[in-house]
Amino acid sequence: MKRVAGHRDDDNNLARLGEAIRASRKAAGMSQETFADEAKIDRSHMGKIERGERNVTFLNLIRIAKALGQLPSDLLRTAQL
Repeated sequence: MKRVAGHRDDDNNLARLGEAIRASRKAAGMSQETFADEAKIDRSHMGKIERGERNVTFLNLIRIAKALGQLPSDLLRTAQL
C-alpha cells in the first residue's frame, strides 16, 4: 500500500486514475510536456499524478479533463472509480 502525502491509498485509486489519465493522453497523441502545458500544471507534477504519487485536486482534475477534451466523470469512469 502506497503512502501519498501522508495518507494511505489502500485501494490504489490514485494509480488507477493516473493510468486512465496517461492512457487518455497517449490516445490523444500528446506528450506529457504538451499535456501539462495545456492543463496548466507543472510537468513534473503531472508525471507524479500519472504515476499515482500525488493526490489530484478537484480543480486539477477539471483542468486535466478539459485538456483531454473529456469530462472529469469520463476519467473517473475509465479508472473504474
